[in-house]
Amino acid sequence: MLNFKKLPADANIFLILVVIALLFEIIGWVVVGQSFLFNTKRLVIIVLQVSIIGIIAIGVTQVIITAGIDLSGGAVAAMAAMAAASLAQASGTFSPFFPNLLDLPLIVPIAAGLAIGMLAGCINGTITATTGVPPFIPTLGMLVAARGVAVLYSEGQPIFGLQEGFTTIGQGIWPVVIFLSAALVFHILLKHTLYGRRTYAIGSNEEAARIAGINIPRHKILVYTIAGGLSGLAGIVMCARATMGQPGMGLMYELDAISAAVIGGTSLFGGKGRISGTVIGVCILGVITSGFTFLRIDFYYQEIAKGMIIVAAVISDQYRQKRQGGR
Repeated sequence: MLNFKKLPADANIFLILVVIALLFEIIGWVVVGQSFLFNTKRLVIIVLQVSIIGIIAIGVTQVIITAGIDLSGGAVAAMAAMAAASLAQASGTFSPFFPNLLDLPLIVPIAAGLAIGMLAGCINGTITATTGVPPFIPTLGMLVAARGVAVLYSEGQPIFGLQEGFTTIGQGIWPVVIFLSAALVFHILLKHTLYGRRTYAIGSNEEAARIAGINIPRHKILVYTIAGGLSGLAGIVMCARATMGQPGMGLMYELDAISAAVIGGTSLFGGKGRISGTVIGVCILGVITSGFTFLRIDFYYQEIAKGMIIVAAVISDQYRQKRQGGR
């Protein structure tokens, strides 16, 4: 008989993904008369839809492992997207930002988007690490500020006419490749490097990590800067995929990213979490959203279901922490 307690944590989360997908498959045949799983186009759309949130979630996972939180991911992605789009406009396109703009090398808008994301993350990390305020305060402030900057920068208007080479980043399979590549890189960094050991050590017991000689403020700033950079990367992919920049992009993406990390087994108490689990968590959210759309269930019910899943995941994590503490 299969013992679920002895299975790796990621295997349990993957089984949940399979069960949810099978439920939609069964209900689909009963209610709609169509297959949910055996539709290649739908599966591709699911993966493409979750890729951008997944990139943000990779950074959020690392922040949560340090017992922190980052509420600014979606807004930072929008701010980075607007900056990157304004620099990726093709020559001859009317631009209120740079009227005489020539086609810039692709590295310029990409570097600008990444730099803005990293700067926002560095600000989050610096305030969190040096002032002692709870991390949700500076990251919540950054959420509001970044969204305001995105609107102010473009005067609330979309940015069109992006270079074809730039928009290629968001087309076809490229968003998925970027997402999975980032996931692989940070999976290796967390599991096999000093960076990862320090990240887990801070989240598990910050005082013990300090006694062990880890520079806590410096490492927290690094983790938040990486998270901001990944949000900037998500913004670049997001505007490239949409072939334009809009200040309202990425709305609520930060909450979906946190949800994916928590569903994937990252503990809000810190010290535990895996990028592989987050990838599965992102897929679970994608399947739920696509499944509800497939069944023609109203959008608001999707949000209710997501909220219930998040609460259940947090309660499960809290129960697991108490049980382990009692041993």
